[in-house]
Amino acid sequence: MSSKSFLISVGFVWLLLAGSVFGNYPPPRLAAGDAGAGKIYNVRDYGAEGDGKILCTKAIQEAIDQCADDGGGTVYLPPGTYLSGTIFLKSHVTLRLDSGSILLGSKDPNDYPLKSSGSGTDKLVSRSLIAGQGLNHIAIVGRGTIDGQGSAFRWKDGGRPKCIHLAGCSDVLIEGVRMQSAGSWMQHYRGCDRLTIRDIAVFNHVTYNNDGLNIDSCKDVCIYGCMVDSDDDAVVLKSLSLSPCQNVTISNCVISSHCNSIKMGTESGGGFQNITISNCTILSPRYSQSIYGKQRGLAGIALEIVDGGILEGVAISNITIKGVTVPIFMRLGDRGRQYEKDKPKPAVGSFRNVVVSNILATDCSNVGCSITGLPGHLIENVSLNNINLGFEGGGTVEDVVRQVPEKPQSYPESTMFGVLPAYGFYCRHVKGLKLDNVQLQLAGSDQRHAIVFEDVQDAFIDGLNAAFYPGASSTIRLTDVKGVLIRGCRPKSGTEVFLNLQGAQSDNVVLMGNDLSGVNEVVQISPDVPRGAFFELANHTAPK
Repeated sequence: MSSKSFLISVGFVWLLLAGSVFGNYPPPRLAAGDAGAGKIYNVRDYGAEGDGKILCTKAIQEAIDQCADDGGGTVYLPPGTYLSGTIFLKSHVTLRLDSGSILLGSKDPNDYPLKSSGSGTDKLVSRSLIAGQGLNHIAIVGRGTIDGQGSAFRWKDGGRPKCIHLAGCSDVLIEGVRMQSAGSWMQHYRGCDRLTIRDIAVFNHVTYNNDGLNIDSCKDVCIYGCMVDSDDDAVVLKSLSLSPCQNVTISNCVISSHCNSIKMGTESGGGFQNITISNCTILSPRYSQSIYGKQRGLAGIALEIVDGGILEGVAISNITIKGVTVPIFMRLGDRGRQYEKDKPKPAVGSFRNVVVSNILATDCSNVGCSITGLPGHLIENVSLNNINLGFEGGGTVEDVVRQVPEKPQSYPESTMFGVLPAYGFYCRHVKGLKLDNVQLQLAGSDQRHAIVFEDVQDAFIDGLNAAFYPGASSTIRLTDVKGVLIRGCRPKSGTEVFLNLQGAQSDNVVLMGNDLSGVNEVVQISPDVPRGAFFELANHTAPK
């Protein structure tokens, strides 16, 4: 045997071994009946007309049932418009919508039976166009369209149908399809394992609660290459149970919302653990008028724990944001929604170990970003690295001195505190906070601080570059802080006051290695600050 033939043989054997080793876990994508796997069941052969007028629910369901009975395969919708009520997927079935095909939701609520997901106290009842529960190896793929005709369901109470609702399913693939105009949430995946959503386009702007994509108490989830544009929250992680969302990756998506573009919460019974979000673009909606929220959208990134649960191990990077109200919002609250019947209100949850890096935001409002816990319940270990945010300005002296309410039980929203005392970041009840290379820009005059810390411990500000307008308050204000190190900053020339230190609880505040030569007054210390709480070391200041 020649050396070339030997290498080819070895390579072939390696591929066979790799397939046997790596093909066992996870099984997901192709095993779901993807791309022609198994027999094809054309819904036309079961009586579906495809004219958009005759209800095809029975024909499509018969095709799905036959496919499942035969051991699995692909149920195929050729070009045409297929009017339907609820269809129930089954294990080992792929629903393939060809280019030019439309699965059109009926406008009659009676065509959507109420179904529950979960069991016992962990129960959710809803209607949907495509439904599945307790299934495995399923897929919805193709270049066709799912249209829920949600404008027929413009009432505010429950019972409005979603387009997709899958509960307790595993090895799920959603790929390629366009989804539009749901009666409520576009798609809801609840308690699913090994879920892949890729290359889909969502436009949901016809009625109330028009979320784009909801991941609820799921594990091992990949979302990438998607375009989601919605009236209500766009890409949302929730835990409407005591089971957390775990091991979720979101990447390479373009996202718009009149509410929150990327959000964890509001429902947070189990919390959110091991979440990675990267390489996404967030835009203020361009093609719709708002029903909820604001025309420009609320938060770009919103992280919320208000119903118990644990938010931990979240990494967000390489995000561009344009035109939203607030680019970054983090909240630990105590709304305390219950997810188990006859149980006491859940305790305040935990919010820790979050890294946000390489964020570029422009054309944001004058509200400011906030990172807020509660007294005795601190947000812990948050790092903001390489953050460049642009705001419209307009903050007043009245905004500077306004007392920000705690609002422990309020619904969490990036605008919940009103215009903040800081145009950049207002941080309260936080421990282990790092701001590294944060750049804050203003399009217009603003009298507020760039940064405000209240009840913050073990904090680090390195390389802050903040816009300044004449007559503005100090760049940084610290109140009742402990263990704060500020270094590597070079305030703008003409800055009147760099640091204002307040509070009888303040201690161990260090200003070190900063270029303060352009500052008129380095620090103002209130009389209530304990003696020896402030230290300066190796700062460059202007000659007196």
